[in-house]
Parts: sequence; structure tokens; C-alpha cells
Amino acid sequence: MMKVWKKSWMFFFISSILFGAFGCIEEETMVSQLNATKKDTSVSNEVASQVYLAGGCFWGVEQYFALVPGVLDAVSGYSQGTVENPSYQEVCTGTTGHTETVQVIYDSSVVSLNHLLNLYFDIIDPYSINQQGNDRGPQYRTGIYYTNEADGQIAQNFVAEKQASTDRKIVVEVEPVKNFFPAEAYHQDYLEKNPFGYCHISRDKFRKAASSVDTSLVPNLVETVKPQEEVSQLPSLEQERYLRPSNEVLQERLSPLQYEVTVNAATERPFFNEFWDNHEAGLYVDIATGEPLFLSTDKFDSGCGWPSFTKPIATELVTELVDTSHGMVRTEVRSRSGDIHLGHVFDDGPIAAGGLRYCINSASLQFIPKSQMEAAGYGDLLPLLD
Repeated sequence: MMKVWKKSWMFFFISSILFGAFGCIEEETMVSQLNATKKDTSVSNEVASQVYLAGGCFWGVEQYFALVPGVLDAVSGYSQGTVENPSYQEVCTGTTGHTETVQVIYDSSVVSLNHLLNLYFDIIDPYSINQQGNDRGPQYRTGIYYTNEADGQIAQNFVAEKQASTDRKIVVEVEPVKNFFPAEAYHQDYLEKNPFGYCHISRDKFRKAASSVDTSLVPNLVETVKPQEEVSQLPSLEQERYLRPSNEVLQERLSPLQYEVTVNAATERPFFNEFWDNHEAGLYVDIATGEPLFLSTDKFDSGCGWPSFTKPIATELVTELVDTSHGMVRTEVRSRSGDIHLGHVFDDGPIAAGGLRYCINSASLQFIPKSQMEAAGYGDLLPLLD
């Protein structure tokens, strides 16, 4: 599902800064090429609750809340202004009175408004007027806009408690929602369609949102959730199955490049390696032991020239070490049983998938096509590819 990213990292870095620094930039070419149809916000679940939250650029706020367990939908739009059904370009002028807002539709039996507000305050600067991150203008002011008096009281009490704990003035608006107009189609799910797009919210916040559970509503979570077999407990992931050969055996078995990469932590050339552009469905295993490491469904084209994955099959299959070689501070990734050098993990992966990029050497991997996994003894991992 990950989109192919063809730009260099330097271009991404520079363009992100430029876009953020200037906030709303006219993107005439992009707009003309994309469908400008408004997103349908109808929800069949009549018991769904909703709140409208303004917290800076709505791309990140929408994606952030969409990841929260219990949130049914998140929609980018414009709220609290005086212009009917405004366009992005109109809102960017700062004269419409609208602020970029996200409609958060949620199941109140799973997640409470208080929980959502705690998450909201974790990604905003509540003391900043008309600015969040690099984005400036009245369209980036913060606000909690409610639909009924009960929610309004909850929001007012929440902000009052926050204010009581600080001497700085909180400037988050708390008021009934006056209006809400869904933004153009190209703004909806923007970070899913553009995993490396500009966002003022740090990636660790997205991971926190995805793993957050409102324990006030599910106090006995372990007992109430139907147990599911942990991926790490699948037979083909049992560590005892995989024994590391000696360096002498590996030197005989592997090519010179594979040996240098796996044993001596060398790095192969980008774009000139076996799997950087492999799109076939299947499994990537440790070349030294055969232990499963990564799935093709978690592989994406990062543009770096090496195989990139958003995550390993299970976190315990890899180990991470601080690497200070070559005058840099990086996080090295090694295989669990083989203890071979795989590559490095970076915090610049697709936001919608957790924000990580496991940059792995092809020389450290063996690829098992999906059609051959059963015969090779990895049949229990096949459902993970569906």
C-alpha cells in the first residue's frame, strides 16, 4: 500500500522545510491534477460521537487521530469561518475566519473525549497564537469545537485543569462548532497517499497514538479482549530452530560481499543490490541462519537504493545497537539468532506505518517467494501476507 517515493532525501528535507516555513503555499499544478471533490463524512453508526479539533496543519492531525483505537474516521476540513464551503486557497488568505480542523468521529464506548483531548494536547503548543510548528496564520489557530453541552463542559473542564497547572495562558479556543466544511479530496488521507509529506507532528507521536488505549473505559483490557496468537509464537519463529554457523563456515558458504556485510558490517552499493527493487510477494530471512525477518507486505520504496521495511515480522527478531562508525550516530540492526549485520533503522519512514525505515542490505538477506514458503518450512507465515 505504500506509495513509491522517487525523490532524494536531500530534496525531501529541503522541500519539507520550505513548505512548512511558508505554511499554505499555492499548489496550482497539484490541485489541477487532483480530484477536488469533497469527502463524504456520513457515518452509518448512529451512536458515533464527534468532536472537531484544530491543531495546525490538518494533514498530520487527521492521520494522528485516525490511528487512535476507537476512532472511526477523521476528516480534514475548515471550521468556524464566515465563508460558505471555502476552498483551500481562500482559507490560506487568512481572511475567511476558518481554521484547519479535523472532524474526529469516534466510538465513545471505546475511547472517551477526555482521552482524545489528552492526545490532542500532546501534539499542540497550547500557548501559541495562530501558529503550530512552522505554520503561521489564523487558519492554524488551535481549537476544540463541540456539538453538545455535555461535551462542551468536558472540554472546558479539561482546559481549566490544564490552565490551573501553568502560569502561561492557554489560548486554545473552546466553543460550539459553528460550521465544518470538508476539505478537497487531495487533502483527505494525505499522509497515507504521500507517506513522506510535510507534517509538523513528530513520528513518535504517531506511534504513541496507534498504541494508545483508553484504559478508563477498558479497565480489564487483557480479560475483555479475545486472546490472539502472538506472531512471535508461530513455530517458524522459534529461536531454537536457527543456529549460527561459525565464521569459517560462513566464509565458505557466502560470497565475499555477503561475508563482508554480514560479519564485518560493510555496506553494499545502493541501487546495485539484489532486492532493493524486488516487488515479489514473499519472505526475507537471515542469510546465515534462515530465520525469518521481514515480509514483502512491509517493504516500501524509500528511494535510498536498499531494501526498506517499516517493521520486522516481530520486534524480537532483530536487535538494535548504537553505531558511531563513520563519524555518525546511528542505530544498527542485527539479526537475533545469526547476530549478523543487517543495516540500520531510521526515524524517517512512512508516517502512516509508524514512521520507521529499516534500511537493510540485500547481502544479509535470502528471499523466499510466497509460492515456495510452504515447501521451505515457513507455511505458518503465509497468512501474514494476506
